[in-house]
Amino acid sequence: MIVILDFGSQYTQLLARRIRELGVYCEIHPYDAPVEAIRAKTPSGIVLSGGPSSLADGNGVRSEDLTPLPHPGVFMLGVPILGVCYGHQVLAKVLGGKVKKTSKREFGLAKLSLERSAGLFDGVEPKLDVWMSHGDEVTAMPFGFVPLGSTENAPFAAIANVHKKLYGLQFHPEVSHTKYGGKIIQNFILEVCQAEPNWRMKTFIDDAAAQIAEEAGQARVLVALSGGVDSSVAARLVHKAVGKQLIAVFVDTGLLKADETERIRRVFGKLLEDSLVMIDAKDRFFSALKGVTEPEKKRKIIGHLFGRIFEETASQYKDLRYLVQGTLYPDVIESGKSVSGKAHVIKTHHNVGGLPDDLKLKLLEPLRHLFKDEVRQVGRELGLSDEILGRHPFPGPGFAVRIIGEVTPERAEILQKADAIIEEEVRRAGYYDRIWQMFPVLLGVQSVGVMGDARSYKDVVAFRAVESTDGMTADWAKIPHDLLGAISRRIVNEIPAVSRVVYDITSKPPATIEWE
Repeated sequence: MIVILDFGSQYTQLLARRIRELGVYCEIHPYDAPVEAIRAKTPSGIVLSGGPSSLADGNGVRSEDLTPLPHPGVFMLGVPILGVCYGHQVLAKVLGGKVKKTSKREFGLAKLSLERSAGLFDGVEPKLDVWMSHGDEVTAMPFGFVPLGSTENAPFAAIANVHKKLYGLQFHPEVSHTKYGGKIIQNFILEVCQAEPNWRMKTFIDDAAAQIAEEAGQARVLVALSGGVDSSVAARLVHKAVGKQLIAVFVDTGLLKADETERIRRVFGKLLEDSLVMIDAKDRFFSALKGVTEPEKKRKIIGHLFGRIFEETASQYKDLRYLVQGTLYPDVIESGKSVSGKAHVIKTHHNVGGLPDDLKLKLLEPLRHLFKDEVRQVGRELGLSDEILGRHPFPGPGFAVRIIGEVTPERAEILQKADAIIEEEVRRAGYYDRIWQMFPVLLGVQSVGVMGDARSYKDVVAFRAVESTDGMTADWAKIPHDLLGAISRRIVNEIPAVSRVVYDITSKPPATIEWE
């Protein structure tokens, strides 16, 4: 197995996911995990994650209050260690090197020039694009280390003590933007660490189902069913574990896709039979969101109201004590809930940081450490149809976080219509399965236009479409101009409240996929 020590990186679970893809079991532990606990795991190797902290101030002096460091005994366990980004700087600093603030920060793609392989870069081109995200840099290597590669702004972008099997990378090999990133991780895990590739997704399903069954016992379990991929897979997994003890609850918030309630009845009425409960709560959600414009407040209001509705539903059943959610790792990390406690809050997901603090139901989140495409793998193993698994991601708060400003029934209806147009045109053009996620955003601003030879002053809709593998990073989709034109024409012609459509061409990072 491999142990990952988490320093609060947005990409820690992505590291774990890359290792699992190789068929190797791994666990994430906080950066300050006791060295004896790590030794007891008998790991084949250790990975030090990135993180938002700094090992240096402007003068290269460490800030004791802000700098998380592992127990120094970690470096005496005699197992291979790979430091990534902040973990690279930790490796260098703890072992006697120097870290200072860089004169020019690197965020995004950089060109890495290799000097030597040292086993880590076997099968990799001598020059490659890598994904950087740092403001500090290693300026002097520890004794016994040699440079493996450099970028324009990082002279020690890759270093190694080959004899002791210690490696540091300033860039992120786990991010899909890094060319040969998977190969570099494979070299470390399978060749340097000699880890055994004997872990499979079926192992995860069997273990998760057994844990749910043991936890629930004879109690009923309520599954929050939105109809999306995540909650659908969670419901199927829990059904495998507890059978008829499952109660699946769908809440119509008024902020969902057009005709979503009818689709849920058609698809899940057969799949879950008597276990499906439908609740119309549109008025409650619009009332709770009246006058609210701040994104974080929206998310927390929605999460709180969901929690109360689930509690009310649970009270109608004897011995219903558990709430299952389809929470994924990107939800967790963007909400600042990393293992280390050092991750920054990007945005609070309604199902992570938005639920009531005094929720009377105990949470079960079997997919919490998986990414979207891994969840789809689980769903296929469990026999779910492509109609369910092939859907694009849709946020739990629905159109509330795609409406900039106040959420009203009228504004939600605009987005429902625009969303239906976008999906219809993209499917007609055969592009739906090429795109990770696509949606309209109501910008909350109005624009002057000309309609029927008269001046108009109406809403602006932004169209967002991205390509991604796991949702942690994304690039804007290069959709054909003819398709963009068809979408724009239909939205403006068929939705009287809209006079202009714009296309969002920002990657993640620096943006998130959703606007709020």
